[in-house]
Amino acid sequence: QVQLVESGGGLVQAGGSLRLTCAASGSIVSIYDMGWYRQAPGKLRESVATITSDGSTNYADSVKGRFTISRDNAKKSVYLLMNSLEPEDTAVYYCRADLMMMYGASLVRKDYWGQGTQVTVSS
Repeated sequence: QVQLVESGGGLVQAGGSLRLTCAASGSIVSIYDMGWYRQAPGKLRESVATITSDGSTNYADSVKGRFTISRDNAKKSVYLLMNSLEPEDTAVYYCRADLMMMYGASLVRKDYWGQGTQVTVSS
């Protein structure tokens, strides 16, 4: 089995910073793209930032210049450093990993999601 576990969420004042961490564990052979997504109450889940296995990144326009995504392949982890937080950033943040895992004697490639971590930014 594979698990993605997020941590680092919490309550912060506008202008503050948080660093989210997502660690993958289990019968993982390879991890391809990883990313952070968020879902605010009453809204659809949206992509915040993604990173490829070789480090290429992509950001939503709303977070460019404020958020930085990074990964540590040896630790099977992805991070999101969030600076200059705004109340509009309040949401549950989820990490996702496109990965190859061992399932019995087979290799299976699929997306896995974490359980989410709440980020609340007060004004």
